[in-house]
Amino acid sequence: MSNSTNRQFRLAKRPVGMVKRSDFDFVESAVPVAGEGEILVKVLYLSLDPAMRGWMNEGKSYIPPVAIGEVMRAGAAGVVVASNHPAFALGDHVVGALGVQDYAVSNGKGLTKVDPAVAALPVHLGTLGMPGMTAYFGILDVGKLKSGDSVVVSGAAGAVGQVVGQIAKIKGCHVVGIAGGADKCRYITTELGFDAAIDYKSEDVKEGLRQHCPKGIDVYFDNVGGDILDAALSRLAMHARIVICGAISQYNSTEPVKGPSNYLSLLVNRASMTGMVVFDYAARYGEAVQEMAGWMKAGKLKTREDIEVGLETFPDTLLKLFKGENTGKLVLKVADA
Repeated sequence: MSNSTNRQFRLAKRPVGMVKRSDFDFVESAVPVAGEGEILVKVLYLSLDPAMRGWMNEGKSYIPPVAIGEVMRAGAAGVVVASNHPAFALGDHVVGALGVQDYAVSNGKGLTKVDPAVAALPVHLGTLGMPGMTAYFGILDVGKLKSGDSVVVSGAAGAVGQVVGQIAKIKGCHVVGIAGGADKCRYITTELGFDAAIDYKSEDVKEGLRQHCPKGIDVYFDNVGGDILDAALSRLAMHARIVICGAISQYNSTEPVKGPSNYLSLLVNRASMTGMVVFDYAARYGEAVQEMAGWMKAGKLKTREDIEVGLETFPDTLLKLFKGENTGKLVLKVADA
């Protein structure tokens, strides 16, 4: 290894409101050594995801919070540079929760070997990674998607939303995306094939939904929560399915989470609202990757990564998510292979 220093961002305190650089400690230490049954991974790319904000909070959730003083949790793609593990060889490329650092030691649990010849490593963190798995199982299993459905996706130009909408189109649905700004709306319609887009920054979302979903919404895939969720609830079709994937509009609020005021629409329309966490489908990731890789090869599924450079930029780059400044999957390049 040419570098003998391991840089890390560790959580220094629980953020209040928007995440700040002062919420982290930037630490440099010696590169760790792989013990018996372990591997050492050089981190090449970090996956930056809205869920990271929730992992910083104390309290009950689907996954334990990052402890104060711990390396900030993050999905990553890297290469094995030392191995004392029979299942991993030098040069193997892996993805998993390696953390915001240059090097990580792992016993192999939770790591998946990937082939950069099938798709570039950032794609394995996006469309063929956790966001893609979220989209696939969220829209197909939780959303119970069927051909002819009228589908609405919020956060439609983000890592999950862009894949949800494309899968719905592949399955023969009418797809409307909600995104922020003319460029993002143009991207999802002209490049990804969405039937329509609603710019929540300059348009009335309720009016847009009335226009583009005249018979109501059969499946609403929610990534943002708040007022946009309420607007979608006001336009449900009978027996609609709402998939609660995330609520990025609420993550940095210092006020209590804003719940839906239109929830009685669920009763009137005999609709269902279901939360989904992608880790519940871990045993089936392989089938999703195989099918989506096939769609990509056939040109039916497009992928876009928004790649920033430099581990030291992590806190500022993470904020792009919450400011709506990224299009597609936000990835931070840490090092060359």
